[in-house]
Amino acid sequence: MAIYTYNDVRYVLNKLGFIKVRTRKHETWEMILEDGTILQVRLSHKGKRDIPKGTFKEILRQAGINEELFEKIIKDKV
Repeated sequence: MAIYTYNDVRYVLNKLGFIKVRTRKHETWEMILEDGTILQVRLSHKGKRDIPKGTFKEILRQAGINEELFEKIIKDKV
């Protein structure tokens, strides 16, 4: 597993159609699916810092994506 930063996650969430709806202690990103389901992802403000492995897995779970899709979007960035 590659190591990603919080900025990488912000980029991917933005590409997937998530919108930042709140910024306080943590950022909250939301996306409403066609069936009305609301996905919420909460992120730290730590920008360029690496994300711990467990936290990264939880972010992927909240976003409803897998690591392969995440990596594909990041590779398209470059």
